[in-house]
Amino acid sequence: MSTLPTSTPSAEGVDAAGLLALVDDLEGAAGVEPHSLMVLRHGRVVAAGWWAPYTADRVHHLYSLSKTFTATAAGLAVGEGLLDLDEPVVGCFPELDAEVTDPRTRSMLVRHLASMSTGHTTDMWEPVVRTGASDPVRAFLRIPPPREPGSVFAYNQPATYTLAAIVQRRTGQTLLDYLRPRVLDPVGIGEAVWQEYPPGQQLGFSGLHATTDAVARLGQLYLQDGVWDGERLLPEGWVGQVSTAHVPTPHEGDAHALDWRQGYGLQAWVGQHGFRGDGAYGQFCLVLPEHDAVVAITGQSTDMQRVLDGVWAHLLPALQGAGRTADDEALAGRLAGLALPRSPGEPSPPAPPERQDRWDGAVFDPDASSRRVQPTTNEVRVRRVGDSDGWEVVLLDAGREVRARVGGEPWTVTDPGGREVPVAVSGGWLDEGTLDVGVAFLESPHRLQVTCRVPVGPGPGTVSLRWVTQPLGSGRLASLRAPGLSGRGPQADG
Repeated sequence: MSTLPTSTPSAEGVDAAGLLALVDDLEGAAGVEPHSLMVLRHGRVVAAGWWAPYTADRVHHLYSLSKTFTATAAGLAVGEGLLDLDEPVVGCFPELDAEVTDPRTRSMLVRHLASMSTGHTTDMWEPVVRTGASDPVRAFLRIPPPREPGSVFAYNQPATYTLAAIVQRRTGQTLLDYLRPRVLDPVGIGEAVWQEYPPGQQLGFSGLHATTDAVARLGQLYLQDGVWDGERLLPEGWVGQVSTAHVPTPHEGDAHALDWRQGYGLQAWVGQHGFRGDGAYGQFCLVLPEHDAVVAITGQSTDMQRVLDGVWAHLLPALQGAGRTADDEALAGRLAGLALPRSPGEPSPPAPPERQDRWDGAVFDPDASSRRVQPTTNEVRVRRVGDSDGWEVVLLDAGREVRARVGGEPWTVTDPGGREVPVAVSGGWLDEGTLDVGVAFLESPHRLQVTCRVPVGPGPGTVSLRWVTQPLGSGRLASLRAPGLSGRGPQADG
């Protein structure tokens, strides 16, 4: 994979002091936890940083930012004559013709799927899942919309799922296999994997795991109207369709969520500035044509509008003129040392060796609140690592082990490879009887806070489990990684 061209902010007319202010803002804002930031100007990377333990080479779950990759595949299929946005959806599934009789559903077009205007007024994923059907498309098309297609917006996961299913049916390939030679390889996007349900059917609306670099490259392709290195990859006019509001969204979010009230394009949002793909908890691909800029962000943020507010407040003024070389150097140094805050704690129990032994092999049962928050985790163990003085926490979840090493570093990474879940731990022992660690699931936005307390008498101790942000979907810990195999259960998205 080739690297994106780089430059200094001042060389590209960007004031690095504004980028430094943006970093400060993201780190200090309530409800915001950044994991990565890339800024491109005039096709060159002027800022790139990852907050440890997150790294540039690791894929990150993009949640609904996956939808913009699905739109890209749909645009390619349109350009190749395999798909027509104005054909009826039911006609794409002739085997369902006899059982889909509702006139509104039969008038639903592929365009309505792409623009989230199917006539439904709420997200239909949970109703689809509740049917227990193995075919989500069939279940979705059997639920009549209360309004005419094209008349109302509703953020609707089955709409994207159905669009993805049509693309895969018409091309005879999964989304990634179809995208790989046409877009991903030409623009230099490396590893990417997509959750499937059922096996062989990539979700489309969520489940894509890719690097921040991949997000930035997709944004740059859209900024360049689908052209890369002089070669047209996306059909002419497709970017314009994706980035134009096809349906108003005046009631999305609360009154504060201004960037969700500017209208919806084709699997992308129109914003106060430019357009974007985004995913739950702060996965962003911002395309700013008026500034010839792209911003890619990943994170674990509960206030996504606050992230955008920070970009508008600090980045936009920084794009208005050149800065100073000294600020360029200060920014580079700052980005090289980014890290999430360390939790307090010691790497081993603060007690004599004979009292440390009660921790080795100790078992902890989740308390009542933890069983509600993380119902599939039935036990936590703490044990020494081999003959060393090191320790690890083992979370037993739905028959699988997730192992997390406790260390003296701000973040201690455990990445056994294979089918194991890569995690990082911050924290340690607060006192002789309390171990408190944050376990970051490195291929997802999420972190689980684990607090173990040894009992005074015999029997297991208790553990408190609390998500900083609740994973969407099953919540099984083993699923919080890039899928190496197909067949995982369906996962809802935001």
